[in-house]
Amino acid sequence: MTTTNGFPRWFKSSYSSNGGDCVEVAANLAASHGVIPVRDSKRPATAALNVPAASFASFIAGVKSGAFGTV
Repeated sequence: MTTTNGFPRWFKSSYSSNGGDCVEVAANLAASHGVIPVRDSKRPATAALNVPAASFASFIAGVKSGAFGTV
């Protein structure tokens, strides 16, 4: 998926120094495409999962509120 400004800008959490078992997101597509692509950082060439922006926002709100417990 591309945008008018180029490709998705992938990033991962600053907490992701755990040996590479991370996910990356491209939040720059939320406004233009209504999705947040998510991919495995170890396999960047594989397909991304396109999560609806509203669903991703609900997930993040749940994580921040502690709705999923702690890890």
